[in-house]
Amino acid sequence: MKLIVQIPCFNEAAILPATLADIPREIAGIGQVEVLVIDDGSTDGTAEVAREADVDHIIRFPANRGLAAAFSAGLDESVRRGADIIVHTDADNQYRGECIPNLIEPVLQGQADVVVGTRPIEAIEDFSWTKKKLQRLGSWVVRKVSGTDVADVTSGFRAYSREAALRLNVVSDFTYTLETLIQAGRTRLTVAQVPIQTNPKTRESRLFSSTPAYVWQSLKTLFRIYALYQPLRFFSIIALLLFLPGLALGLRFLYYYLSGNGTGHVQSLILAAVLMLLGFQIGIFGVVADLIGANRKLTQDMLFWVKRRDENAKW
Repeated sequence: MKLIVQIPCFNEAAILPATLADIPREIAGIGQVEVLVIDDGSTDGTAEVAREADVDHIIRFPANRGLAAAFSAGLDESVRRGADIIVHTDADNQYRGECIPNLIEPVLQGQADVVVGTRPIEAIEDFSWTKKKLQRLGSWVVRKVSGTDVADVTSGFRAYSREAALRLNVVSDFTYTLETLIQAGRTRLTVAQVPIQTNPKTRESRLFSSTPAYVWQSLKTLFRIYALYQPLRFFSIIALLLFLPGLALGLRFLYYYLSGNGTGHVQSLILAAVLMLLGFQIGIFGVVADLIGANRKLTQDMLFWVKRRDENAKW
């Protein structure tokens, strides 16, 4: 049984040694533990630091591609290297390496395909009140869309079975955490969670320059997720918000018209027609998006079988 711990890095030369030293190299039930570093276009010698630390595998991008691209490249390389279980962790040493045995246990026992390490969010002093509330809101939305019950959907400390690594496909260019969890839930992969502890903060977040930026990006991500994975419901809500007021205005005009006072309410009729037409059109968009979503599912299944075929061909 082989475990590969993948670590995406962007200018992490100063912190990476501590992160690597924290990863256990001997774990019960695991015959081989290897470390894969994905250097996402670093300019501070991160790849050289990884080599000096005798990291088993290194992928280096010539330019920064983002966390989602680094995650996907890590999964593909880990599968290619024969990993049975893949652990993803951050280079800033946020997550404790000593928690890895507990994190992989459900996968090792065949009880889960994806395991999320859930942080004690309310107890983390570095998280602002706003960030904690948004994290809670985001987790609620993702639980509704994915059909899972993970409490900390933005945690980057995760374990994946080989089957999960073959099935997951990230299309977002921002982050992988929410999308892969939704995909896992909707493709019937078994998702579990285990409580973990975190290390003290080592640096500021690289994903967000400020709290307003975090709020804005989080809201955009949530809306995009809902529109992408629940398109019919998403567009139907918007359609009803436009159609129903238009219908009410139309009925109001009809009332005055039948009462003989319709002359002064033509504006209401025009606005009613516009709102109802917009609502109807957006509803059609929802139906089309839902059909596209069904096609996406078929595409994901095809990609899985292509990967599986290539894997069997190598062996």
